[in-house]
Amino acid sequence: MTLSLDPTPEVVDYPFNRPDNLELAGEYAAIREGSGLARVRLPFGEIGWLATRYADARTVLADPRFSRAESVTHDEPRMREGRQTGGILSVDPPDHTRLRVLVAKAFTVKRIEALRPTVKQLCQDLIDDAVAAGAPTDIVDRFALPLPVQVICELLGVPTSDRPRFRAWSDAALSTTSMTADEYQASREEFRDYMRGLLAIKRETPTDDLMTALVAARDEGDKLTELELIDLCNGILVAGHETTASQIPNFVLYLLSQEGSWQRLHDDPELIPAAVEELMRLVPLGLGGGQARYALEDVTFGDITVAKGEPVLVAIAAANRDPEVFDDPEVFDLERGRTPHIGFGHGAHHCLGAALARLELQEALLALTRNFPDLAVTEVDWKSEMVVRGPKKLMITW
Repeated sequence: MTLSLDPTPEVVDYPFNRPDNLELAGEYAAIREGSGLARVRLPFGEIGWLATRYADARTVLADPRFSRAESVTHDEPRMREGRQTGGILSVDPPDHTRLRVLVAKAFTVKRIEALRPTVKQLCQDLIDDAVAAGAPTDIVDRFALPLPVQVICELLGVPTSDRPRFRAWSDAALSTTSMTADEYQASREEFRDYMRGLLAIKRETPTDDLMTALVAARDEGDKLTELELIDLCNGILVAGHETTASQIPNFVLYLLSQEGSWQRLHDDPELIPAAVEELMRLVPLGLGGGQARYALEDVTFGDITVAKGEPVLVAIAAANRDPEVFDDPEVFDLERGRTPHIGFGHGAHHCLGAALARLELQEALLALTRNFPDLAVTEVDWKSEMVVRGPKKLMITW
C-alpha cells in the first residue's frame, strides 16, 4: 500500500490488522511517520480520518471540539452493518457526565482494591479446577472468561448462571460481518428484554449491588431514563467481562513470545503491575480504531485540516508506540515504569472500569505465572468477525 503525504491523502481500506495474530500492521507506522492522519474507508459508513500519533489521539479523545453524540446523526464509519446508537458511549457531556457519575462510585480505586482478596482467591480456585481436570486445558473457558464474568456479575447483580445467554448477546454486540443490521438489532432487543426482566426483579427484591443502586437512581432520583438504565447495565456487563477475558490469553501469548519474560514474572512477581502496563501499551486488543468522534468545527493537525462534520477514528495501539513519547516503543520493557499509555482510552470516555481491569489482569498473571512456570501453548483458535482480537480457545499444558 502506498500512502500519500499530500494534505489530501488517498483513501485506503481499513482495518489493517489481521484477526489471527496480535501484530500491529505496518501501515500504522507508515502513517504516523508521514502526515499522522490517513483517510480510511471501513466496510460500512462514510469515509473518515485515522489518527495515529499520540498527541493527535489525545486531542481527538479529549478535546470538546470532537463529539461522540454527533455520530447518531451521521452514517458512522464502522465494521458492521448494524449500528449501535444510544448508551453512555454515544453521548457527550453533560449527559455523559450525568450517567458516568451514577456508576463511578462503584469503580473507585479504593473500592476495587478492596476486591483484591476475592479476585485472588477466585483465580486460585479456577486454576485448581483446571489442574484437577488435567492438561491440556482451554485457558479461555477454564480461566480467562469465568474470572471477569464472575466479578462483574457480582458487582452488577447479574446471575452468573446466565453466562451462556449474555455471552451470546455480548458476542453479537462486538461482531462485525457475521450479522445483518436486522439480526444485530434483534439481538440487541433480546438483550434489553433480558435486562428489563432483571431490573423488574431488583425492583421487587432490592439487593446490595450496582443494578439496585441504578434502579434507585431511576425510580427515586429520576436521574436517567428507563432505556438509559437498561443500556447502561448492558454496557457495563459487556465491557466488564469481554475486554479482560480477551486480554488475559492475549497477554499469555505475548509474554511467551518474549524470551524469558514468563519466567522472570514467575521469579519476581513484584514486576507484574509494570508488566500489565507494558502489555496494555503493546498488545492491540481491537482489530481497528475505536468509535469515531466528529469534528464540531474545523480542526488542524499539522498540514491536515479535519473539516467540521468529518469523523476521526483513533488508532490507540499506534499512538501507544509513538517514538515521540516512548523510548524504543516496540520493545517490551519491564523497567519502563508507569507509562502515559492510552490503552484504557483518554478524556471523558476513559474506561470506567480501568481499575477493575488492572486488578483482574494483575491477579490473573500472578496466579498463572506462579502456578504454571513452565506453561506452554498447544493450540490457538482465534476469534473471527469480531471487533476485538484474541483466542476463542487457547489450549495450554504445564
